[in-house]
Amino acid sequence: AFNSLALLSDAAHMLTDVAALMIALMAIKLGQKAADDKRTFGYKRFEILAASFNALLLFAVAIYVLVEAVQRFREPEPVQSTGMLIVASIGLVVNIISMRLLMSGKEASFNVKGAYLEVWADMIGSVGVIAGALAIRFTGWTWVDPIVAVGIGLWVLPRTWVLLRDTTNVLLEGVPGGIKLPELRAAIAGVSGVEGVHDLHVWSMASDDTSCTVHVTLAERVDPDTVRKAVAVALDSRFGIEHCTIQTET
Repeated sequence: AFNSLALLSDAAHMLTDVAALMIALMAIKLGQKAADDKRTFGYKRFEILAASFNALLLFAVAIYVLVEAVQRFREPEPVQSTGMLIVASIGLVVNIISMRLLMSGKEASFNVKGAYLEVWADMIGSVGVIAGALAIRFTGWTWVDPIVAVGIGLWVLPRTWVLLRDTTNVLLEGVPGGIKLPELRAAIAGVSGVEGVHDLHVWSMASDDTSCTVHVTLAERVDPDTVRKAVAVALDSRFGIEHCTIQTET
C-alpha cells in the first residue's frame, strides 16, 4: 500500500516467521510421538524437516527482494514514508517481544533457532525500514528504499545458510557439530583392552540427541562386557553420547 520494497521485504520475512512458528509447533508435537513398528527411530526428524523448509522459505524471500530491488534501481518509484514508519515501528515492537520469548530455547532446538534467526533478521529489517523511512521523509531520496531492501536480504542470507547447512548435515546423518571423529576414534582406541576400531558411525536424529555405533577389536584374554562398559563411559563422559551400540570382536 505504501509502495515500499523495504517494507515489503520486512513484511514478507514476518510472514515467514508466522509460518515458521506454526510449522515448528506442529513438528514439536509430531516429534513427541513414540517410536512404533513403522518408525523405529520415532518422529524427531520432523523438527529437522521443518527447519530446512523454513530456511528454504527465507532463501526464496531474500532472492525475490534482491530481484525486485534491481528493478527499483532501474525505475525508481515514489514511496509513502509516513506509512512505512508507522508499520515498521509496530513490526519492531512485535519482533522484540518475539525474540524475548524465543531466546531461552534457541540453542536446544533447530526449530526454535530457525524461528529466532528469522525474528532477529526481522528486527534488524524493521530498524532498517525505520531509518529508510526517516531518510526518505527528510531528503526525498527514494533510492534509499531498495538499498534498505537489499541490505535486509544480504543480512538474512548468511544466517539462513548456516541453518540450512546444519539441518542438511543432520538429514545426511553427518557427524554432529562439536564432535571430531578422529578424536572420538582415538578415545575408543585408548580404552584398555581395545586393539582396533572400525565401522564407526556417529549421527543425530534431531538437535538434542547423538547416536553412535562401532565395532571394537579386543585384545587377547579381556572381558568383552568390561570393555563395552568402558567404551560407553568414555563416549558419554567425553562426548555426551548416551545412545551407543558397541560390537566386540576377537
